[in-house]
Amino acid sequence: MGMLTLTAILPAARPSSCNARVEICSKPHMAQIALLFTSFAIMSIGSGAIRPCSLAFGADQLDQPKNKDNVKILQRFFNWYYASVGASVMIAVTVIVYIQTEKGWILGFGVPTGLVFLATIMFFMGSNLYIKMKANKSLFTGFFQVVLASFKNKDLNLPPKNSNRWFDHNMGSKIVAPTDRIRFLNKACIVRNPEKDVTRAGQAVDPWSLCTVKQVEEVKSLFKVIPIWSTSIMIAVTVSQHAFPVLQANSMDRHLTKKFKIPPGSFDVFSVLTLIIWIVLYDQILSHQISKFTKQPEGLSLKQKMGIGLLLSCLGMVVSAIVERKRRDAAISQGLSRNPYGVVNMSAFWLVPQHSLLGLAEAFNAIGQIEFYYSQFPKSMSSIGVALFALGTAVGNLVGSLIVGVVNKYSKRGGRVSWVANNLNLGHYDYYYWVLAVLSLVNFFYFLGCSWAYGPYDEPKHWDDVHDQEAQEDTSAI
Repeated sequence: MGMLTLTAILPAARPSSCNARVEICSKPHMAQIALLFTSFAIMSIGSGAIRPCSLAFGADQLDQPKNKDNVKILQRFFNWYYASVGASVMIAVTVIVYIQTEKGWILGFGVPTGLVFLATIMFFMGSNLYIKMKANKSLFTGFFQVVLASFKNKDLNLPPKNSNRWFDHNMGSKIVAPTDRIRFLNKACIVRNPEKDVTRAGQAVDPWSLCTVKQVEEVKSLFKVIPIWSTSIMIAVTVSQHAFPVLQANSMDRHLTKKFKIPPGSFDVFSVLTLIIWIVLYDQILSHQISKFTKQPEGLSLKQKMGIGLLLSCLGMVVSAIVERKRRDAAISQGLSRNPYGVVNMSAFWLVPQHSLLGLAEAFNAIGQIEFYYSQFPKSMSSIGVALFALGTAVGNLVGSLIVGVVNKYSKRGGRVSWVANNLNLGHYDYYYWVLAVLSLVNFFYFLGCSWAYGPYDEPKHWDDVHDQEAQEDTSAI
């Protein structure tokens, strides 16, 4: 953020101003582009480190054996965590956008930079108060060890469940034999020769040839959740439709009063408001009422939350298509088809329903995803589980760009105007939204298939017991 702020402060860090009379702008130098892109890259790395880890780290503060009602406590934590994220986004699209629009980029970038610096100080001030879980070895190392060991042992026959050939050096662990799912990985924990493969301390001589049952089950849990994770990509595409609604809002009447117009980039606030209101209502009132019908203490199951979110995102795209068709027809009837900067005599508040539906979809699906991933992995993999959500969002943004590119390429064949042309009135953004609606509906049925194939998801709850027992063993050893 500091480097990005420098691009606004230092005249040499950005191209010179455009000549408004001839509409000519000087191109940026390579050093200016390098500074800008480096700031983006560093912010992306920082976000990748903060977002998944902060959520898992926060859950570690609450998910302790002394808490008898861990499931309910964690559910409330995830709800309020996401509500706080929504509140920060709402501040960003209102206060920060207003500062950038009215006060300039120096202050517009400087304020977020100062807030990040303040957050850093607060984080280190509270360091001594945090519960810090013991760090484990890299998940990627364990992943490749299991895959390689199972390949090396491919010629071995699987022993029976009660056999002592399964390698598990953690005495008393509840995971004494691997499960039957993804069985080819089970060969990674078969002991060929106890005298040669295992030390007197019960450790594997070569961890790249012999892995523990727990290691194998951890890798299996990652493999098993991938299909359901893949369903999150499409909803990430729909809820990340920020640029096009801004263009729509900019071409519509944005007056809230006679003298005040809502900035086009601030209409996302309706999405965030819906998200926050729903989280508060569900956490405080609706979950108790719904639980009477579902017979589940948390109200809706995690799969139900994710499925409802996917269906709402599809509905949001349908509404977006209908509203855009109405806006485009109004622009053409008012003679603005060739004027991309003309304002249609139509209120921009027509965009509120689609923003609200997408905010509600995110509230259901995102929180459901986070809870689901956290519950399906052991604590040693909690940050990886939560990181899957951020990874799905990132992949969704890339897929969204790919969809726009494909639509643009094929819709302008034969000399026709692209559906996603710069001029909204000449293009057909309503068709583009229908494409997303159809893809979202297909994704919803794909989710139903993945959910059915996944089966019950309460089995991995014994992970925590294993982790706690191992922690006690480590403490006793120390």
